[in-house]
Amino acid sequence: MENVTEYLKLVLEKLRRRIERIDSSLKEGEREIEQMHDYYWENYTEMDQYGYEEFDNRQALLNQVNANQEQKILRHRFRRMLDSPFFGRVDFLYEGEEEAETFYIGIGNFAEEAGRIPLIYDWRAPVSGLFYDYDKGPAAYQAPGGLLSGEITSKWQYKIQKGKLIYAFESDLKIDDEVLKAELGANGDIKLKNIIRTIQREQNAIIRNTQDRILVIQGVAGSGKTSVALHRIAYLLYHDREHLKSSNILVLSPNQVFSDYISHILPELGEENIQEMSFDLFAYRELREVVSDCEEKYDQIERMFLESEEQQAGDRKQSEAFMGELDQFVLELEDRLMRFEKVEYRSFRVSANRVMEMFYYKFPDFPLLSRMDAVAEYLIDEYETSLGRDLSDDVRVNLEEQFQGMYVTTDLYDIYNWFLEDFGYETLAKVPWEKRRLQYEDVYPVLYLKYQLCTCPKRGLIKHLVIDEMQDYSPMQYRILEKMFQCKMTILGDRAQTIGERARDVTSFLSKIFGRGIRRIVMNKSYRNTVEIAGYANSLSGITDMELFERHGRPVEEICFTDLERACGEIWERLKLGEEEFETAAVITMTQEEARRAAAYFSKRLRQEERFFCIYVDKESTNFHKGLTVTTFYLAKGLEFDQVFAICGEWQSHPLYCQAKYIMATRALHELYVYETVQS
Repeated sequence: MENVTEYLKLVLEKLRRRIERIDSSLKEGEREIEQMHDYYWENYTEMDQYGYEEFDNRQALLNQVNANQEQKILRHRFRRMLDSPFFGRVDFLYEGEEEAETFYIGIGNFAEEAGRIPLIYDWRAPVSGLFYDYDKGPAAYQAPGGLLSGEITSKWQYKIQKGKLIYAFESDLKIDDEVLKAELGANGDIKLKNIIRTIQREQNAIIRNTQDRILVIQGVAGSGKTSVALHRIAYLLYHDREHLKSSNILVLSPNQVFSDYISHILPELGEENIQEMSFDLFAYRELREVVSDCEEKYDQIERMFLESEEQQAGDRKQSEAFMGELDQFVLELEDRLMRFEKVEYRSFRVSANRVMEMFYYKFPDFPLLSRMDAVAEYLIDEYETSLGRDLSDDVRVNLEEQFQGMYVTTDLYDIYNWFLEDFGYETLAKVPWEKRRLQYEDVYPVLYLKYQLCTCPKRGLIKHLVIDEMQDYSPMQYRILEKMFQCKMTILGDRAQTIGERARDVTSFLSKIFGRGIRRIVMNKSYRNTVEIAGYANSLSGITDMELFERHGRPVEEICFTDLERACGEIWERLKLGEEEFETAAVITMTQEEARRAAAYFSKRLRQEERFFCIYVDKESTNFHKGLTVTTFYLAKGLEFDQVFAICGEWQSHPLYCQAKYIMATRALHELYVYETVQS
């Protein structure tokens, strides 16, 4: 204990000194930037005519700005390390050596000076794998120069808060269960916690996986799959810093609240934040020229509670069979869509037969609605070459308009209606653009049709795509993603949380869409819920093979009430929010209307007795807060709360009932109450 206490003091002192030097360097850098600005404005009129001096000045300014930015990032990391510089230690005796080398492991690398041996090693460094993957005894790690073997002579775990050592003990086994139990038993937070202190061996293997092009993580609720995926991104950014930047990564998340919930993870791990958006928002942006508005998934779910046919319609229009019909329609569309005519303007003349020949035989591989652009460009360029000059803009515009006029229509809304009519489906209302609103079941078929008929823009900047809640994506949506992204992917989800009548195992068709190179990993151990809550949730879903982490709590309580208000009254009495109690609680309902009514009840009570914050979360919400959250089951996915009150209403016969109830139950960390409302 004395040794680690002294080492902690040493590291903290060196951290403070390093931060002071960075502060000083930043002040000097800011002075240099100011001087460069002043020099430029005083002398720019006298700089040489070729601009060499101006270029050099601008380049020096840019270099200094970048250097300052790097220093600020470094300072931020070191300031954070002052709270807890390290959490682990490994003593490793290299093969052929006589004395073990000590490695302290923390959230980031720290050396007294750049280029010197680190005092603290980043949790993502090759040597840190020893801490996560091995017990005492024979061990090895893959260094840049090759495999290094030896023996772990001791392994320690520490908890440090505000620069003070809370505990230290030697662990012979994997990350100690007592440490993990203490972490999991703590109150929930308004942000997803990083797991670097408690990464398990099987999780570490996923995080450090750099070989597989597409990694599919099938994890049970509470297995830590989202945390693991984000830590994997942090590891990949560390591992391949030369070729992979935060701007090269995109996360498709279920909603904005969930995005906020996970948004701090990468900055906390020493990386810049990454792009996040929902696929529904992306689809809406891609279809803005086609329709004025699109439903989201959540709109469809609400309709499903009111209209029994909605689920069937949605499933049918997202199916592989429906895609096959769309593909067949596109193949037969050429003749119907085209009306070839001669093109004439001033001295430019091309016959209808020549245009048709070019359209069918010169550019047959171009998508149908993008093909005439290629024909026009080719023929206009050919004519300009023969003239020996470029055509004027007005002439070129006139010609391009004539070529485009050979399409009977380019309106995807009308073309989709042709398809629906041809194949016996109910057509969309024939209305002007400003009145067009696609129901959710039609959004992705129209987007799919767009990418079949128009050139699909490649998102080359994105080098890694993360898809969360994979079970809620249809084969059609995955086909669209395959067209858009030719990059590495991490795909994760839980089939038991499918929002639908049946659990969807997307792994059954992913290989058909993305081809080979898919590795599937199953995470079957739940860490979030107590044994009592997990057991209850599993009884709803029929899961029998889940491994539970041994953490016990209160039994799940099930109570019936005559109406929602009485259930809310009971919740009010049972809430344990406060400084000495829980940080977060949630009232989770089936429908948006039920959530609104519940939120109104608690808001009214809070005006009379101010005890905590109450936040109503709907699809427009952007932030996750501590206190009481009132929301629907579909917006609660991915989140967790200390206390959960599930109001299941009178929906026992609804197709979504079991999945919804399972999602509600698995949000609870410590206490779960399930309330049915039954009319007397």
